[in-house]
Amino acid sequence: MMAAAPPPVAAATPVTVQPQGLQGLLRAAPAPVGLVVFAHGSGSGRLSPRNNHVAEGLGRAGLASLLVDLLTPEEELDRANVFDIPLLAARLAGAAAWARHIPALAGLPIGYFGASTGAGAALLAASAEDADITAIVSRGGRPDLAGSRALAHVRAPTLLIVGSHDLPVLKLNRVAMRHMHARTELAIVPGAGHLFEEPGTLDRVIDHAARWFVRHMQEDG
Repeated sequence: MMAAAPPPVAAATPVTVQPQGLQGLLRAAPAPVGLVVFAHGSGSGRLSPRNNHVAEGLGRAGLASLLVDLLTPEEELDRANVFDIPLLAARLAGAAAWARHIPALAGLPIGYFGASTGAGAALLAASAEDADITAIVSRGGRPDLAGSRALAHVRAPTLLIVGSHDLPVLKLNRVAMRHMHARTELAIVPGAGHLFEEPGTLDRVIDHAARWFVRHMQEDG
């Protein structure tokens, strides 16, 4: 008996996220379980090969995704903006609000996937009193950049994924967990460094992230 073919990967459609006119890539899976909005690390954006690989994997798990550049090309010229966590958090929340008005996505649970410094922005955005975020996943993230006060106000279940060789970031994640009151888990990927470039390690990230998002979005739905 032949194994069932994996579901097709949804094509990435270029979109413009208003009101700032930010450029994004939207993958709308058939009958999606939820939508995952990506917050990239410093110097990265919607064309990140790693995050696009993750988005494709999440699509196979039934999740729509939005990869968006949180800064305009002009804003990126000022390196201070790349590390302005409150600005990035506000842009991320704005992208999620924009997505809620897309007919194909309306009513879906929304999650954040933050990589590196983007994880700090995702957690800061999710700490807002009016944030309606169902789940968060951090990949090699810097949750500490959200600040201890914001971490304490995050309500969404949060999964922190760190490579076993990324010792400084692993320590920062463990410290951040002490400030969080939401359900939080730490998943350590054996043999992985900060960028998860080692063979098979990024696929482990996809497995962890898809499991986390699908579980909590199905509970929310």
